[in-house]
Amino acid sequence: MNPSQPSRSDVVEVRDLVVRYGAATALDSVSLRVAPGEMVALVGPNGAGKSTLVNTLTGILTPAFGSVEVRARIAQVPEGRQMFGDLTVDDNLRLGAWQLRGRGQSRRKQRDTSWVYELLPDLVRVRDRKAGGLSGGQQQMVAVGRALMSRPEVLVIDELSLGLAPLVVADLAEHLAELNREQGTAVVLIEQNARLALDLCSRAYVLEAGRIAAEGDSADLAASPDIARAYLGEAQGLPSPPGAHDPGPDDPGPDDPDPDDRATADLAPTVGTAETARGNQDTTVQAARAAAREAK
Repeated sequence: MNPSQPSRSDVVEVRDLVVRYGAATALDSVSLRVAPGEMVALVGPNGAGKSTLVNTLTGILTPAFGSVEVRARIAQVPEGRQMFGDLTVDDNLRLGAWQLRGRGQSRRKQRDTSWVYELLPDLVRVRDRKAGGLSGGQQQMVAVGRALMSRPEVLVIDELSLGLAPLVVADLAEHLAELNREQGTAVVLIEQNARLALDLCSRAYVLEAGRIAAEGDSADLAASPDIARAYLGEAQGLPSPPGAHDPGPDDPGPDDPDPDDRATADLAPTVGTAETARGNQDTTVQAARAAAREAK
């Protein structure tokens, strides 16, 4: 079967989706699918409709036309993390299980957070701290853990890397990849950072102005000159085309790159097959850590 064609076994299937805010159309005839255990990226610029699609998948928004079928338990990690700042990390995690049904011992088992700490061990030392006092990366881990407490088969993450340093993003990406491998949780990753998204996910959709502009294997999209120019260009750390910029006297030379640029550039995926995109995760994390050490 063509990987872009829907199947009844898919955990998420969107067909010809139209979402409007009043007279403004935010999504126009959008179709996509997610198979069980698959990691799928949705990339695009600000205002493309990525968050609108996420909120429609999780039932926050209602389509004007088209259909959304979610055939598995789904949970959302919202953009901006949205912590309950006055509650502890452990209390924030337990809130993720509030919709699960059960009484007595069953209910206590559902609210047991120990398994989340096994998946996200960095949270153990801050479990009794108030979430509002955590770093951005720690809060993002709490947001992921809170979503996992509902035992989802599909995890939708809206802007994993927003406002975070490259090394923190690399750690989060490592946890996410491990979750997918060990738990078999399907992941829909909504990202402006196209490099990160294409590196982590085997398949991707490119959303522009409310429409799907391209879709396919992540490695194929990364190898496309049009996609590379639009989403993997100089602004995200790739070198400029020859002659695009003449360095000035204060610019770092080729043997003396700026440390911040180096840390960001080391997050770039290696282009190859779809399997290569998945296989590059460990290399990405190691490179980011090495770059951060050099930058200190």
